[in-house]
Amino acid sequence: MTTHQTLTVALDERSYPIHIGCGLLGNAELWRPHLNPKMGAVVITNTTVAPLYLDKVMATLASLGCPAFSVILPDGEEYKSWGTLNTVFDALLENRCERGTTLIALGGGVIGDLVGFAAACYQRGAPFIQVPTTLLSQVDSSVGGKTAINHPLGKNMIGAFYQPKLVLADLDTLDTLPSREMAAGLSEVIKYGLIRDEAFFQWLEQNAEGLMQRDKTLLAQAVHHSCAHKAEVVARDEREAGERALLNLGHTFGHAVETGMGYGSWLHGEAVAAGTVMAALLSKQLGWLDDAAIERIKLLFQRVGLPVAGPWLASSPEASAGRYLELMRHDKKVSAGVMRLVLLKAIGLAVVSAEADDAAILGAIVSGLASRPDPAALPPTGI
Repeated sequence: MTTHQTLTVALDERSYPIHIGCGLLGNAELWRPHLNPKMGAVVITNTTVAPLYLDKVMATLASLGCPAFSVILPDGEEYKSWGTLNTVFDALLENRCERGTTLIALGGGVIGDLVGFAAACYQRGAPFIQVPTTLLSQVDSSVGGKTAINHPLGKNMIGAFYQPKLVLADLDTLDTLPSREMAAGLSEVIKYGLIRDEAFFQWLEQNAEGLMQRDKTLLAQAVHHSCAHKAEVVARDEREAGERALLNLGHTFGHAVETGMGYGSWLHGEAVAAGTVMAALLSKQLGWLDDAAIERIKLLFQRVGLPVAGPWLASSPEASAGRYLELMRHDKKVSAGVMRLVLLKAIGLAVVSAEADDAAILGAIVSGLASRPDPAALPPTGI
């Protein structure tokens, strides 16, 4: 693939492009409109991505006459924290970065979220660019301006809405992505089909294996389609006052998995897959989904290597469900003490609902747990 596609997140004067294609890291003309060479740039990445792609990005910046330095952070969800954020601030201050210095997030969702939050805070707002290098970050977290760090009591609880100037999704970076990370990204792709596009869900059912084999044509379609959905929703509801909350299907349950197991034990997409099954089971309890729909959802997750059952967080299924519910009460969608969950009326039709009481939620969690505790930190794929 030599061509690229461009979408726009339409937010009036804060609108920005999403470029999707191959060879984009070295395409200086895509970078040029979004940099101020007089102010310079800082590329913030991690120890996994830096050896693979940092030199290419630095060379592109140099070709544009934009002075830049890099900050290399440790890799992992557990580093999406105040301590790591202060490491970034230390580097910016030590290098006398100004408000006009562009922060470039080169990495997956952790880097993108953390750098975006740093940009929102530094001198009350510095420009930043998203260069997502995982499938999950390309189809979801790099688009829409949600930035955050984690707290021991809850994931993404401290952050800001702050939009990037550019999203550059180079599909070539997926060549080096581990298979487990690839599957985790597809969890967010599947989400778009479930919440608002049954035809896309059917397309994913037809092309699951090709996507896992990294067919670039299929990947380009999946990334473009996912970003188009997200850009449309964000343009209508930037700060999640209504429709944007639907993008959190499976996330309330999934964030409980991530927090309860310890950040980094389960990948975000793995936790969302198990959480989506729990949300589907709760939807069935409310009379909205039938067994056939539940099986379609489970089967698609299983075909790409994702878990369809959540881990135990305590010594029994019932105690585990209680722990899930406790953690879920810290979710950002809790309003006036009422838990609102994203549920499914049908495949392709999601709603935000407060109809389920605690007993129903606990029942769905128990039904969605693995049949045995998982002593390893890795998810019990397919059970």
